[in-house]
Amino acid sequence: MKLLLVVVGLAVAVSAYEPITNDYHNTIGVYEAARIKQAEESADFDGSRITGGSAAFLGQFPYQAGLLIRLVDGRQSVCGASLISNTRLVTAAHCWYSGGAQAREFNVILGSVNLYSGGTRITTRNVRVHGSYNDWTLANDVAVIIINRVNYSNTIRNIGLASGSNQYVGSWATASGFGKTSDSSGASSTMRQVNLQVISNDVCRRTYGNMIGSSIICIATPNGRSTCGGDSGGPLAISNTLIGITSFGHRDGCTRGHPAGFARVTSFNSWIRSI
Repeated sequence: MKLLLVVVGLAVAVSAYEPITNDYHNTIGVYEAARIKQAEESADFDGSRITGGSAAFLGQFPYQAGLLIRLVDGRQSVCGASLISNTRLVTAAHCWYSGGAQAREFNVILGSVNLYSGGTRITTRNVRVHGSYNDWTLANDVAVIIINRVNYSNTIRNIGLASGSNQYVGSWATASGFGKTSDSSGASSTMRQVNLQVISNDVCRRTYGNMIGSSIICIATPNGRSTCGGDSGGPLAISNTLIGITSFGHRDGCTRGHPAGFARVTSFNSWIRSI
């Protein structure tokens, strides 16, 4: 599938490696929010538009949250998040601030496979961004969202946080999100999911250079299967363990076979739990 990952990213000044854009809301999120709304209103989808992925059913990913984001200038953007307790979620820091676009509040959607209808909806401005987040390089691209207590159910439940030294290289993980189904198509009207294989950081550096530090985890995107514009902040999970937070993809698009990058949860486990 080509989820809505936020092809966000880093115009790093590392040699010739400048393969990402770091202005998520202005270049991706605002447009995807409008496209998703239109797709849901028209309900014009056939369930087969995501290459290598499939539609998610209600309750399949009870930890998955959608974020409808109100920017300070009044525009609306979109991201994803993962529920980690009754009162906390994790997302990408760039969903709160990127490239000069600042969020005013998040509307957190839980227990729904749609962004604009159904589920439990909680509005919050209580967002804690990692103190070393760099919106230019997307280093430490992690934030914690604090909400009023939500009760668990068959469709709303937390996910565990990866810990320890496992690099997960070669493991298959599942990414999920609400967004774009390909570089050229519109957004999906419902949540999608795709299985992707974790690659080593050395392999990922062949595309992105030294911007790939130890706190990033990458996945391969063969045959057009990937996260895509709009999936930012969403989960990369193995069973009920969160191993990555969707951070960036290649500026050339989702279907060109370039790796996608995530904040490595094991690197931020202690910080997340401290909030």
